[in-house]
Amino acid sequence: MLPMSRQTAKIGTRAMMPHTSPHSRTSSPTDIPLRDQDDDALLERMKADDADAYRLLVERHVDRAYALALRTLRNPADAEDVAQEALVKAWTHRHSWQPGKAKFSTWLYRVVFNRCIDLKRMPSNSCLDDVAEPEDDQPDSVDTIQRRQVYSRLEDAMATMPEQQRAALTLAYFDDMGNAEIAAVLGTTVQAVESLLKRGRQGLRERLRRSERDIRHIFAEA
Repeated sequence: MLPMSRQTAKIGTRAMMPHTSPHSRTSSPTDIPLRDQDDDALLERMKADDADAYRLLVERHVDRAYALALRTLRNPADAEDVAQEALVKAWTHRHSWQPGKAKFSTWLYRVVFNRCIDLKRMPSNSCLDDVAEPEDDQPDSVDTIQRRQVYSRLEDAMATMPEQQRAALTLAYFDDMGNAEIAAVLGTTVQAVESLLKRGRQGLRERLRRSERDIRHIFAEA
């Protein structure tokens, strides 16, 4: 899980929250505090136009939605837009939510992933948002520099992989998803996911032969 970034924080504070009157808020069917209710309970409240339940869902899932978009697009501005669009869609489509059909996180990941693919298929235009932020002037230890170099090589290697393989590996390793949930996000079968992961791992090994020892060392310490 990636740490909260400035882009993620901005999504949480400026996301398009619905404006509702006090009468639109519904009382909880149980004595469980709102913050302790699971996603399904919050979705039921959201279907009844409960904006507080929606805000809590945003808080729970915005970081991971942004992280998935960022790993897929490698552009903070675009990743922020995609995460915000997906979460806004959750509100605008709240009345069509069907309990038990899919986990909210799975639905959200699929919306984010599909939107990322749409953006990647569009002609790319350079802009100021593509310019990297200046490096921190604070001195880094040798270990920190080495870690950054290794992770940079890993990201570069994954960026050259086929889209579906990269997505399967990302969801498996970075988001700790099982094959069934990955299949739901990618809109494919568990058997296809197993094949994607197998070919993806083989492709990564080929790309990272020179860095494999360093990467194993970094992951062993994580």
